[in-house]
Amino acid sequence: MPFIQKKLDEIPQKKIEYAARMKKYIDTYKTWMIINVDMVGSRQMQEVRIALRGRAVILMGKNTVMRRVVRDLAETDETLEPLLPYLHGNMGLVFTNESAADIRVAIESNKVPAAARVGIVSPIDVIIPSGATGLDPGQTSFFQVMNIATKIVKGTIELINQVALVKQGDKVSPSAVALLAKMNMRPFFFSITVLHVFEDGSLYDAAVLDITDDMLLGKFFNGVNKLACVSLAVGVPNAATLPHSFGRAIKYAVALAVETEITFEIAQKYKDYLSDPAAYAAEHGLSAGGATGGGAAAAAPEPEPEPEEEEEEEDLGFSLFD
Repeated sequence: MPFIQKKLDEIPQKKIEYAARMKKYIDTYKTWMIINVDMVGSRQMQEVRIALRGRAVILMGKNTVMRRVVRDLAETDETLEPLLPYLHGNMGLVFTNESAADIRVAIESNKVPAAARVGIVSPIDVIIPSGATGLDPGQTSFFQVMNIATKIVKGTIELINQVALVKQGDKVSPSAVALLAKMNMRPFFFSITVLHVFEDGSLYDAAVLDITDDMLLGKFFNGVNKLACVSLAVGVPNAATLPHSFGRAIKYAVALAVETEITFEIAQKYKDYLSDPAAYAAEHGLSAGGATGGGAAAAAPEPEPEPEEEEEEEDLGFSLFD
């Protein structure tokens, strides 16, 4: 017991207060977001804190302390255990009771331009457009080393074609950094990024927040359409096939009514049209051919006049050979 007490006394007071604050946030807020703060400066972090004031709180600190707090709480709440593998690296936690999608937008909308650095993974494709670079002809050898075609126009170097310098996901090379620096280009925009969301005992990727109601409805109706196709093909009726079955039945009933004396409201308009197309078209603003639009039907082309037969010459009663 004295040994344990001695160990507790050796724990810095700051860590104890930090653990107590984290437990308070966990009890107070229902949604937690794991964020990545690579390449994010202190000023940018402060601006995000100000934007989230009253809506959410950001907790940064040592990963070991975070894992220890979560591990202790996971002993009574097993839903917290999946968080442990993600509490590493340059990360932090955001706690909120508002919509996770809205808070994510507020966090990631704060972006600042940044120059390229050697070894970082490019978040975008870096493309240098063709045209003037603003560099003097003495820099031509630099482009030749990188196999970039250039020409000299009015005392400056111009790129003949656009150059795909860095692809998304690749590490930025020293030569790419040097070229971007020479051209005074800052192609990257860095912001705090939300990686995962823990909500109501479930941990999911932040990409789930990009799914909209329209996307969900589209996927649902696509599935219903496929179910209806399969069910109709194998002859198994269900809720998905009912609209198609009713439509097909009405089509057959109309066809039967047209050929017989039987009639009903839907079939009557087809029977009226077939009995007197011209009167039905005039009454409903249709052309004689059945097309809508209210315009008069195109007049039938007049038959071409038959060529007149040449009159036979009168027999004068004599021949040239008589």
